[in-house]
Amino acid sequence: MKTQNLKVKDKKQRYGFTVAEMLLVVVIIALIASVGGGIYVGTYKRMLVEKAARDFVLAAKYARIMAIERQIPYRIKLSAAGSADGTEAANNGFGLLIDEFNQETEQTEQVIVRDLYFKPVEFTGDVKFEGVQISRTGGQAATETDEPGEIVFSPTGTAQSALIQIGDGKNHYTISISAATGKATMYFGTAEKVKEEVRIGSIDLDQEL
Repeated sequence: MKTQNLKVKDKKQRYGFTVAEMLLVVVIIALIASVGGGIYVGTYKRMLVEKAARDFVLAAKYARIMAIERQIPYRIKLSAAGSADGTEAANNGFGLLIDEFNQETEQTEQVIVRDLYFKPVEFTGDVKFEGVQISRTGGQAATETDEPGEIVFSPTGTAQSALIQIGDGKNHYTISISAATGKATMYFGTAEKVKEEVRIGSIDLDQEL
C-alpha cells in the first residue's frame, strides 16, 4: 500500500510546473506584449498624422465652398509658434480666417471661423507641419506682401497653390492644393515624393474626396 501511494505522489509531481518553466512562460508573454505594444504605438502615431492631414483637406474643401457661396475670400492660417486661434500652444495647428466689417469701429477685421462645421484644429502628439510651400494664385511666386503661412481661397473658386507636408518625423502625409481649381487632396508620403509622382495643378484634386 505504501508503494502505491508513492507512485501516485510521483505522478502528481510530474504534472506540476517548475519555477524555471513558470519564468519562461512569463518571459514569453512579456516579449509578445512588448511586440504588440510597439505595433500599437506605431499604428496610433500614424493615425494621428493621417487624422491631421484629413482635417486639413476638409478645411481646404470647406474654405473653397464657403468662399464661392459667400463671395468672400477664406484663408487657412497655418500656426507654428502658437495655436490656430492665436493663443500660445506647444503644437502646430491651423484655422480659417475671414475679413468682416466691424460697424462699431468702421474697420475690416480678421475673424476666426468657428461654426457647426469647422473649428480651429490643434495637432496632437509629435504631429507638425514638416514642409510648407505656398505660391500666389495663378502659380506666381510669393512676394513680400503675401501673408506667410496663409492659403487664400477666392470667390472665383481659385486658390493659392500649395504643397503642405504634415508628419511626426516617421510618418508623412502631403496635401496638394490646385491654384486653378482650389481643390485639395491628400497623399501618403513626403512632398518630394509627391512632386515626383504628380505635377501640381494638373490633376483633379477632388478625386479622393
